[in-house]
Amino acid sequence: MTLQQLEYVVALDNFRQFTLAAEKCWVSQPTLTMQVKKLEDEIGMQLFDRGKQPLVPTKNGVVFIDKARRVIREFNKVKEFVSTEKEAVEGNFTFGVIPTAAPYLLPLFLPVFSQKFPNTLLTVRELQTDEIILRLKQGTLDLGVLATPLEDDEIREVPLYYEPFLLFSRSQDPPVSFASASDLDPAKMLVLTEGHCFRNQMLSICNRESPSNGFNFNYESGSIEALKKMVKNGVGFTLVPELAVQESEDKAFVRRFEDPQPVREMSLVVHSSFAREALIEGMRKTILGSIPEHLQKDKTYRRIKWKINQQDA
Repeated sequence: MTLQQLEYVVALDNFRQFTLAAEKCWVSQPTLTMQVKKLEDEIGMQLFDRGKQPLVPTKNGVVFIDKARRVIREFNKVKEFVSTEKEAVEGNFTFGVIPTAAPYLLPLFLPVFSQKFPNTLLTVRELQTDEIILRLKQGTLDLGVLATPLEDDEIREVPLYYEPFLLFSRSQDPPVSFASASDLDPAKMLVLTEGHCFRNQMLSICNRESPSNGFNFNYESGSIEALKKMVKNGVGFTLVPELAVQESEDKAFVRRFEDPQPVREMSLVVHSSFAREALIEGMRKTILGSIPEHLQKDKTYRRIKWKINQQDA
């Protein structure tokens, strides 16, 4: 059994076909196929059901592949330590950001980071929370920014800022600066599609597990900007993160919630085995230097968790 064979097995689990897995491992398809078969013969168990397309791991294969991932991660940690990469920021990295933060955080953060770290190349992907978590565990994503806590032992969270939820509405009834969740009619709330952690938080603020519909149409969007435009044209109300209302034309539609304001905790996340401390710290400091200072304080806030079964903090 070799480390290379373990890497082939993990690649095959990631891509579920021999040709693509071989391409990603920079070997020929016959070579990868032969090495996987050689490993299966050595350990005396079949790891993949070849009768199904795409491939699926066998019951034993699922357990073996999970252990193989851990071995590879530990090996990479040792390799990084020996080569002193722990203190290096330079290199190519993949970076995932949830869709409800990407359009507002990235324009503030990326230009500064690029100038500060010219030898670091970030491949940025807009991904939902579950996809970021999965890719971090698979090793196909290096870092991410999303709403926490995740309550996952395999994921390390580095809290960044606390972003208030704001009421976005044409109506100023009642005409006060601060809003109360108890005054909102959930049937008139426009929400994001399922899969967005922000959707769950919106419903949690209004004490709902699922949306109710007070319109004569069904509309859910994956875009906060689309929901804002619906509201501006007289349809219901929605909730938005504070960074989404930096444009002056939006501020006339915004009201804050009464204290303690509901917020989402935004964190930088990596796999627990990720050892590039200098990169983590460099990214953390750059993000904090790019956003309003008051978002970095949580003294009077109520943190809204994003999982339906979590209790608010």
